Amino acid sequence: MFRELTQMAGLLPQLPKIKEEMDKLQRRLGEITAEADAGGGMVKARVNGRMEVLGVTLTDEALRLNDRELLEDLIRSAVNAAIVKVRQRAQEESAKMASELGLPTGLGLPGLG
Repeated sequence: MFRELTQMAGLLPQLPKIKEEMDKLQRRLGEITAEADAGGGMVKARVNGRMEVLGVTLTDEALRLNDRELLEDLIRSAVNAAIVKVRQRAQEESAKMASELGLPTGLGLPGLG
């Protein structure tokens, strides 16, 4: 516990730089995107690092299924898979930023894993 407090105290002089980098990271999160598909590519979903769904694409084959429940499941699966991918990319960006700033891991700072 005291080690963590010492680490946190050591960060105080860097707070303006950390805040600036966190602001940059928040802007970059909107630019990070991931795409995933379900049903053999019948449904594709694209999500950004702010967890906003940017788009969902359905093939003609998916529409011809005429199976509402299946289509809903495929959309949900594609969106969830895209979210998993974009979370990983966002976490990688956060870790990169923390490393560049020389921040220790495990401090529980938001967005730093």
